[in-house]
Amino acid sequence: MDIKRYKDIVYKVIGAAMTVHKELGGGLLEPLYNEALCIELSDMGFHPESEKNLLCYYKGRQMKKSYRMDIVVDDVILELKSTSEICPEHRFQLFNYLRLTKNPIGLLINFGSDSLECERYCYDSTTNECRLIDRNMNIVPR
Repeated sequence: MDIKRYKDIVYKVIGAAMTVHKELGGGLLEPLYNEALCIELSDMGFHPESEKNLLCYYKGRQMKKSYRMDIVVDDVILELKSTSEICPEHRFQLFNYLRLTKNPIGLLINFGSDSLECERYCYDSTTNECRLIDRNMNIVPR
């Protein structure tokens, strides 16, 4: 899996999130950050999909329940939070989206504190694992 090809988009998305956080500050409602980030990404030439529905299937049948991903932009899933700190449940939510979509990259972005928090993850479909990656798009050793 060549995750380094996503380095440029990840860099730009995080830059856009930093711009939104600088403009709005921390601690507002998550939907406000979602809308502002979509505006920022659109202004940069991206086509973000907000609240994208993720259908789930069992034995080939579509289930009535589904997930809604905060933002998807060029196969990168953005899970937004506005909380005091990122917790394991937030990571598991992003990991579920990555596993169900098989999208290779996900960002967990928290607007809730004084400074923006962002965690980068990659999904390996061969091992069905989500791994933390650093800013250079290298998998962080466990």
